[in-house]
Amino acid sequence: MAPAPIDERIKDVAEPRKDTLGLPEPALQRLKKAGIDLSNGYPYRPARPLYLQDVYNIRSKEWKHDDAGARADKSKSALLSAATKVTDLTVHIGTEIEGLQLKDLTDQQKDELALLIAERSVVFFRNQDLSPQQQLALGKYYGEVEVHPQVPQVPGNPGVTVIWPDLQATERVANFRKPGGASRWHTDLVHELQPAGITHLHNDTVPPVGGDTLWASGYSAYEKLSPDFRKIIDGKLAVYRSAHPYLDRDHPEEGPKFIERVHPLVRVHPATGWKALWVNRAMTDRIVGLDRAESDVILNYLYDVYERNVDIQVRFKWTPNTSALWDNRITIHNASWDYGGKHPRHGTRVTSLAEKPYFDPTAPTRREALGLLDESEKQVDGPA
Repeated sequence: MAPAPIDERIKDVAEPRKDTLGLPEPALQRLKKAGIDLSNGYPYRPARPLYLQDVYNIRSKEWKHDDAGARADKSKSALLSAATKVTDLTVHIGTEIEGLQLKDLTDQQKDELALLIAERSVVFFRNQDLSPQQQLALGKYYGEVEVHPQVPQVPGNPGVTVIWPDLQATERVANFRKPGGASRWHTDLVHELQPAGITHLHNDTVPPVGGDTLWASGYSAYEKLSPDFRKIIDGKLAVYRSAHPYLDRDHPEEGPKFIERVHPLVRVHPATGWKALWVNRAMTDRIVGLDRAESDVILNYLYDVYERNVDIQVRFKWTPNTSALWDNRITIHNASWDYGGKHPRHGTRVTSLAEKPYFDPTAPTRREALGLLDESEKQVDGPA
């Protein structure tokens, strides 16, 4: 398949690079078993758009997102009763389910899994026999699958992104001081008009030691803030930007620019109705209406709350053929590159876009909704 842009509305493109890396054996066997055509090389890279206007244009219209978790049975009995074991990995975030194959879930179980992800932020399934095509089908069930305009894809399966740190290292040199991969706290696709909901990463090849991924809870990060500080950021908007820059067709001399969208700093999840802090150090640029210095002070504090409170984080040790499904609306994540590229790591990722972020001042926090508040979390009226 000759490289082409992901959308015919993209007019001006750069030809993608050609890759010559050999696939790790477990990844190769998985792709062959799935019938993926590797005759034209791997991965497939779309022709990369050059101009900002084209990328805005392909994601310029809103659509109605029907959240699977919002329609689920709150008991989640169809999902949980079919599992052989369900383990919460920490108090606030992360659950592992055993005894189920994602490819075999019924629609009712898929809805209940979406609700569980909304409640627990990230859910893990080991020993999955899962093809890229089956992974894509599950992603389409959860929403409109994001097809990235320039990242590597599984051939013949637009929307199945290749996560392969060795490949990324051919474009950006990595070392101990400047790690490779996705080794920084971030949230996926915050620059979209309707940003990412559930992301599903399936790793077929992992290092024997290291390469863990960490997630942090946006529910809990918001709850770490004092009730009075929450009033400062509730309803505030911020500018979120893309990971990749593009040229302005009208002013190319101004150099590369990022896609930018305005979304709320605090958002509400449609399935749980709980408030979550929604910032990340990599791609939240500034708070609307504040001077840059004011914005930086507040944002840097919010990043620290998210990143430094280890009790609201989970660190997951991968094993081959494991799937992680997390909700970008209520988390940030960080992939450790401590293995230093000395061992192969390969996976495929599918991300379902969700609703346009919104804030509801009447929405509760997670702890408030579950009746877990202690005295330090309650509003103080007048002198303490």
